Amino acid sequence: MCRHIAFLGTPQPLGALLVEPPHALVRQSWAPRRQRHGTVNADGFGVGWYAEGDPVPARYRRSGPIWADLPFADLARVVRSAAVLAAVRDATEPGADGEAAAAPYAFGNWLFSHNGAVRGWPASLAPLAATLPAADLLSLESRCDAALLWALVLHRLRAGDSLGQALADTVREVAEAAPGSRLNLLLTDGREIAATAWGDTLWYLTEPGRRTVVASEPYDDDPLWQEAPDRTVLTATRAEVLLTELKEPNR
Repeated sequence: MCRHIAFLGTPQPLGALLVEPPHALVRQSWAPRRQRHGTVNADGFGVGWYAEGDPVPARYRRSGPIWADLPFADLARVVRSAAVLAAVRDATEPGADGEAAAAPYAFGNWLFSHNGAVRGWPASLAPLAATLPAADLLSLESRCDAALLWALVLHRLRAGDSLGQALADTVREVAEAAPGSRLNLLLTDGREIAATAWGDTLWYLTEPGRRTVVASEPYDDDPLWQEAPDRTVLTATRAEVLLTELKEPNR
C-alpha cells in the first residue's frame, strides 16, 4: 500500500518527475506495477519540494486521488525543484484523518513518508509511543501508523542521528514491537535521501552529478534502475548510493 518517490538532481518541473514518465507516480496511483499490498492509491497524496536558497520545503497535500486534482496539474507544470519527495496513499484503515495523514510529513528541513503498515496497530506500538515526550504525541498530525513512525524518526533526528541511522534504528525497534510490519520509510533533507526496504519494493536510479531517484518502483524502463534488497537501509546523494543490511531484531 502506498507508493513514494524522492529525487535529488538538476532542477526540473515536478511534472517531469511525477506526471510525464510512462509509469510515473500519478499512474502508480491507479496502476502500480510492483505493489505487493493493495491495488489503488486513492486515499490522498502529497508533494514536498525545496526552492533554491530556502532549506524549508513547501508541501501540497490533498485527501483525494492525485489524478482528480486539477490544481496539482498546474502546479506540476510550473514548479521546478532540485529536491522532491512525493507519495500517493492507500490507507491502512478507512477515514484516518484525510489530508493530515497524507505524506510527506514535515518538520524543519525534513520530509518523510511511509509505505507499508504496522501489524497490530495501534496496540502494538503503545509501549514505544510511551517513550516519546508528551509534546511530540500532542503534535502528531494524524492518528495513523505513519504519523507515529514519523514521531519516532523525528525524535532521533532531533537528538543528532543521521538520516540513515534514524530510519534504521526506528525500523528495528518497530519490527521488534510489531513483527510482520511493512516498514519502507523515505526521508530527505533536500541534500540527502535515506530509505528502508522492509517488506515492500524499493528501487533506485543514479547518474552521478545529475540525478538520484529512490522510489517504490521505477517510473520508466531505464536500465539504470536497480532494486534494493529487502532488509536494507539506503542512503544517497547526487553523487552516490550506499546500501547497508538491516538485521532482524535480536540477531
